[in-house]
Amino acid sequence: MPIIRSVTREYIGKPIRCKAAISRKSGEPLVIEEIELEPPKSWEVRIKILYTSLCHSDVTFWKMNPSSPAAMFPRILGHEAVGVVESVGEHVEEVKEGDLVVPVFLPNCGECRDCESPKSNNCSKFGNERTVDMPRDGTSRFRDMNGEVVHNLFGISSFSEYTVVDVTHVVKIRHDFPLDKACLLSCGVSTGVGAVWKVADVEKGSTVAVFGLGAVGLAVAIAAKQRGASKIIGVDLNEDKFEIGKRFGITDFVNPSTCKDKSVSEVIKGMTNGGADYCFECIGLASLMEEAFNSSREGWGKTVIIGVEMHGSPLTLSPYDILKGKTITGSLFGGLKPKSDIPLLAQKYLDNELNLDGFITQEVDFKDINKAFDYLQQGMSIRCIIRMDH
Repeated sequence: MPIIRSVTREYIGKPIRCKAAISRKSGEPLVIEEIELEPPKSWEVRIKILYTSLCHSDVTFWKMNPSSPAAMFPRILGHEAVGVVESVGEHVEEVKEGDLVVPVFLPNCGECRDCESPKSNNCSKFGNERTVDMPRDGTSRFRDMNGEVVHNLFGISSFSEYTVVDVTHVVKIRHDFPLDKACLLSCGVSTGVGAVWKVADVEKGSTVAVFGLGAVGLAVAIAAKQRGASKIIGVDLNEDKFEIGKRFGITDFVNPSTCKDKSVSEVIKGMTNGGADYCFECIGLASLMEEAFNSSREGWGKTVIIGVEMHGSPLTLSPYDILKGKTITGSLFGGLKPKSDIPLLAQKYLDNELNLDGFITQEVDFKDINKAFDYLQQGMSIRCIIRMDH
């Protein structure tokens, strides 16, 4: 059954009742319920979600200990998606009803000093405040049928047939872009590709080490391959990832559990005649960040931190290595500015300059959304696409 892109004007300016997959308790299966979604306020956009996908970050917040300050239940997860604008609030001019859009967790107001600078993809107007729900007023637009507030995730909450997103988190894309591939541009794949093309600026003939071969790590590999890297080493505990990684450009594989008496950095230095030119940490562990830094080449080796460290562990680096020329930098969303760079990535896909097809390993209907969590936790999934039941 084809996805219906059209929207109805019946509920413009009014609440909508729709289905959403709600996370009510940590680690328990999502429950599909009817909810009520408010109309968009000023600078907000209400979106009919067509496709969404499951990211590791969703699983992190789904499993989060209820005592954590960041844990909010009940909550609607999901932040990788594509949809059609159903209606807009006051002051919204860049998108209109019927536009195809991708919601993005990273704000891009286009007006602040950071947004106007080519040096950063931060947004100093909205990106520094950690609100639980909507970025401007900190409240949620979702209610369950008992009138209880249902919380937001990253200002997106795409595991719902409809959602409300601030305009700073919305990117318009071409109407002819394949819907299932559009989800991939919302987070993981864009993050990996941007880290290679924009943050590291990997050049032809470089040696690259990728720590963690999930969707982000594989996106790093495919981007490094397209930049002409001569050796792309994948580091992962799952042996099956080597065969998968080959399809994305991985040329060599290191399993830390089989390195015997050597560290991963020693093995990589041996494989690259002194260390990789570029190392990418895609997991979010301080110990792995240190290993990645130690695996980079003295003199010009560059380590890019992509993974989010959730344990509060400190990072310990050798000042002497830094003095000798090694560098380390962070990369949120691959250094990409969503509103300008996502349309460029979309065009590169349409021009056959960026391969997104191999990232999709499963597709499920919205009613079967919990299967997506099973696939990811069992190591069977790169990206599972969730098709909304409109």
